[in-house]
Amino acid sequence: MILQLQILSRSKPPISQTTACFPLSSINTAVAADCGLNFRRKLIYLQSLKVNTRKALDLNPNIRSAPLSTLLSITQCLSSMGLDLSDVGRILDMYPQLLTADPYYDVYPILDFLLNTVEIPFPEIRKSVTRCPRILVSDLETQLMPTFEFLTELGFVGPSKLTAQTTLLLVSSVEYTLIPKIEYLTGLGIEYDDVRIMVLRSPGLLTFSVENNYRPKVEYFLKEMNGDLEEIKRFPQYFSFSLERKIKPRHQLLMKHGVIMSLAEMLRVSDGEFNVQLIEKRLQMVEEKRL
Repeated sequence: MILQLQILSRSKPPISQTTACFPLSSINTAVAADCGLNFRRKLIYLQSLKVNTRKALDLNPNIRSAPLSTLLSITQCLSSMGLDLSDVGRILDMYPQLLTADPYYDVYPILDFLLNTVEIPFPEIRKSVTRCPRILVSDLETQLMPTFEFLTELGFVGPSKLTAQTTLLLVSSVEYTLIPKIEYLTGLGIEYDDVRIMVLRSPGLLTFSVENNYRPKVEYFLKEMNGDLEEIKRFPQYFSFSLERKIKPRHQLLMKHGVIMSLAEMLRVSDGEFNVQLIEKRLQMVEEKRL
């Protein structure tokens, strides 16, 4: 190897000879022009994907020095998962750090995890990623695997296993997001096993804020509706409805007309169906009074 290097060094002409016909300033200008052209090509490519180039460069300065082939490789990687170019562009705009990621080191291991550990069917990978692109920039060892193990212990197995709709739970912190929600519900007096059943029936419960969702809705349910927690156990989807736009207005209408409905009857139906049910129950009350 040393001998080969010596031979190569001997055959290399002196710098003065290689630049005899081309002044150094001309070479520097040509290099700068070439770098500028490559940078321009990268910007045009990102713009074709509808990526905000200014934001991307601010959040990931490495784009400036990365070759265009690096950007192309991550696009090909995401496309191989079944994502449309519009999806790819949206994801890269949200997470520009992916633009200089190594697909084989940073992305494909996550794809393998989704396919073989979480067992998401390949045709569903696109849905999983587009619903939660953050999964592509989450650390496999410190975030995704520990959360998957926690959710498995909670009961997300067999018929209740994670799907493309619920893999977004994998990016949640076990310590700061998932456990506090479970502790809040058990703190209301609901048994842990009942909380597990509620969560498995309505996985969205693990995505709601305790302060902005659980607390105000529980307070309204207990104080204004004189509700029984047994009903929330039967209908945990209660927390998925807007307090101001649906729960309060419908409950107030029921109170105004003296009509009683279960949470499911009150909330599951559309506005039109709710009004029909309300009229029918009022007519029924009138008939009962006549009798």
